[in-house]
Amino acid sequence: ISLENAKLYDHLKKLNTAYQKFVPTEFLELLGYDSILKISLGDQIQEDMTVMFLDIRDYTGISEHMSPEDNFNFINGFLMRVFPMIEKYNGSINQLIGDGVMALFLNPNDALKPSIEIQASVSEYNKYRQKKQRDEIKIGIGMHAGSLMLGIIGDDRRHDTGVISTVVNTASRIEGLTKIFGASIMMSQDTLSGVKEIQDYSYRFLGIVQVKGREIPIKVYEFYDGDQPEIINKKKATEKDFSEGLKNYFEKDFVTAAGFLKKVLSVNPGDITADRYFRHAAEYMIDGVPEDWTGVERMTIK
Repeated sequence: ISLENAKLYDHLKKLNTAYQKFVPTEFLELLGYDSILKISLGDQIQEDMTVMFLDIRDYTGISEHMSPEDNFNFINGFLMRVFPMIEKYNGSINQLIGDGVMALFLNPNDALKPSIEIQASVSEYNKYRQKKQRDEIKIGIGMHAGSLMLGIIGDDRRHDTGVISTVVNTASRIEGLTKIFGASIMMSQDTLSGVKEIQDYSYRFLGIVQVKGREIPIKVYEFYDGDQPEIINKKKATEKDFSEGLKNYFEKDFVTAAGFLKKVLSVNPGDITADRYFRHAAEYMIDGVPEDWTGVERMTIK
């Protein structure tokens, strides 16, 4: 091979590597291609996948104390920790949304495992931030599984990868619910049913919600293996009382529900979900239950 051809080959190799940073190889493979040169506008495929949304909590408040340069360094430093964990489990990073990430996985297990590892990594990262006298960061992760369309969108001059499905919207809403329920990782019933060896994980039922943009209510669950050890221990210690509290709550036995939930709060006063249902139960005991009450909470978060 001539020196000129060798240089050309090296240039093309570097160019292809650079393109892969914008159009992931995993996305091309899902469309059935091995090269970005083969794709065209409108290429599409339907797949059953799990969508993960990850978002840094209160990023606006954190960023206010940083310069623009520090903001970029912070985001890039965070993403450099997150990306390898997603890619380790065959995830495809579809979008970067400022302080958030949207990733696609072929199954719920591959989405759940990096979620737990990411949360554990953030806990370790916060120890470093404490030493530097910086604020801790928290992230929320939401997942939903279902059928979606993957494809190439845009016009003749610019192409981009796109995902079209209500699954995306629901996954985003579930991530938003992590703030309300005080959870770090949440998923829908549709996702939970696809998790293999579920007994290996620490999780609990959180309730039934109707999120904006979806007519049918969904059951949501929290996974907390990635939480700080002391929080994991408290949730495990109150697992039975928490479950009994919610069971009686949805059976409209609010007196019994309040009793169990009070026991949970005596061990884990920071349990936001237990406190939420305890307050609701107390309210219904005093004011009565609305005639159309079903236990479904309507969430208007964006």
